[in-house]
Amino acid sequence: MAGEGDSGDSAAATPEPSTSGEGEALLAGAYALQTPDQHISYYRDFAAHYDSTFAAGLGYVYPLGIAAVLAGLERPPGPVLDIGCGTGLVATAIHGRQPGTVIDGVDISPEMIDRAAEKRAYRQLMVADLTQDFSHLPTGYAAIVSAGTFTHGHLGPEPLAGLVRHCASGGVAALGVNSEHFAAQGFRATLGRLESEGRITAPHLHEVPIYDGRDAAHAADTAFILIFTVI
Repeated sequence: MAGEGDSGDSAAATPEPSTSGEGEALLAGAYALQTPDQHISYYRDFAAHYDSTFAAGLGYVYPLGIAAVLAGLERPPGPVLDIGCGTGLVATAIHGRQPGTVIDGVDISPEMIDRAAEKRAYRQLMVADLTQDFSHLPTGYAAIVSAGTFTHGHLGPEPLAGLVRHCASGGVAALGVNSEHFAAQGFRATLGRLESEGRITAPHLHEVPIYDGRDAAHAADTAFILIFTVI
């Protein structure tokens, strides 16, 4: 779920873990973030217990949905770029279905990157703010994937045009977007513009659950996986 917000320089504090509902508290705090600096500060502390408190505590199955969709897409040979890779849950899920996949990861949080590195699921990991110029990132990827970065308090549709440039021709996308965020932030219009410019094929939206239902407050939360091919 690590990602970026709009530009700014204020900072947010991560709530201290509690004996009950700490996963929900951490999620609420993440949704309230507004600036890149807030993301860096928040995930500095969140990283240490992201997997155990948030992912395991709330039954976070979103990465499994991304991995399943990617496995069903025909793509050219080459590495995959995991956008907002966080602690590496998406890469772990991809390797569970497609062992040997070469994956690079990018995230705004150095601490989340450090946790991802411990999983040894990535070829390389990069720190970058995707609300700023990220043209220095490698290009030629066979696929771009993401879970939890395009959501409340995180990235809107603005980086999509730049991310497409980092794909090889024929590369595919399996980009998860929180379904409420998709409607509120105008993702459909951005996708339509990229299609009309001849940069991507007509996108398909595949809806998946974000959580496994163990937490009643978020049992109905879903995401759209944006599926398209880069032309």
